[in-house]
Amino acid sequence: MARVLNAALGDRPREVFRHLVEAFLSSGEPVGSRTLSQRLPLSLSPASIRNVMADLESMGLLYAPHTSAGRAPTEKGLRLFVDGLLEVGELAPDERIAIEGRMTGSGRGLEDLLTQATSLLSGLSNCAGLLVSTKLDAPLKHVEFTSIAPGKALVVMVSEDGQVENRLIDTPAGLPGSAMIEASNYLNARLRGRTLESARAEILAELDGERAELDALTAKIVAEGLATLSLPAGAPRDAAEKVLIVRGTSHLLDSVEAQADIERVRTLFEDIERKADLIQLLELARDGDGVRIFIGSENRLFSLSGSSIIAAPYANSAGKVVGVIGVLGPTRLNYGRIIPMVDYTAKVVGRLLG
Repeated sequence: MARVLNAALGDRPREVFRHLVEAFLSSGEPVGSRTLSQRLPLSLSPASIRNVMADLESMGLLYAPHTSAGRAPTEKGLRLFVDGLLEVGELAPDERIAIEGRMTGSGRGLEDLLTQATSLLSGLSNCAGLLVSTKLDAPLKHVEFTSIAPGKALVVMVSEDGQVENRLIDTPAGLPGSAMIEASNYLNARLRGRTLESARAEILAELDGERAELDALTAKIVAEGLATLSLPAGAPRDAAEKVLIVRGTSHLLDSVEAQADIERVRTLFEDIERKADLIQLLELARDGDGVRIFIGSENRLFSLSGSSIIAAPYANSAGKVVGVIGVLGPTRLNYGRIIPMVDYTAKVVGRLLG
């Protein structure tokens, strides 16, 4: 649709429209013909510009907020601008240095790295930072089974980056303590230095083929532990536990427009609280190449709050997309500056995950 509209615009309407949107994104205020006459390289009178603006309004690209004499782009107009007229700039060298420097500190766990990236992006963009990731699957250092009650055991899983995860599993009645030790030793020998995902199929195949030198009870404990610690084989991606990080929501209250339209901001905060819907929206960016942009009512979640999301997927060292990072803000975002910022941050996160 944006390409069709862009092709339908003549050179003069296209220039008027482009400069109007750029002025609006810069100031946040409706743009009048006099302001445009000072910005345009064309020699057009304010009266001629008003005629062009009226044509653009009839096409659904502009509207007049309240009783203002100026015009602002509609969501349809913003989509046309972003897809066909936006000139995306290069990320400033100091911004690249800031992103690299604050994310390459030593001794940081994976979750801390992702939180830092989200906070950093929020600070640089003056928007809320968002990140969604599949459950972190770091190489393992140690696995241990511990009996805590009749028929119950705790599986403690320690990753090489220091993360500790505990899961409760069911065990056969009357299970001897030696079976717990044997199950721990068996898994440690096969999991140490590997991710659970990479070793799971191999271990299950060994158990199914009865090649593991384990008695029936111990083998059952190992299988139960694997089933609890990871998804069943063939489970859909949406069944995976997702990690959602949101930082810098206070930025959404910074603008004058936000203070004047507190009801819209309240609706936006309620949208953010709907974690499952927000994750689903961000997941849409996983399947695209590069940055994805969602403007206002184009997505159901933000149809009432009038907000935009700029998001990009990031991949691990194997090239597998494992998450999405982006920013959330008003539709009046500085798209040209924030798009390369999100893109670069996603690439840095992917590189550091490797």
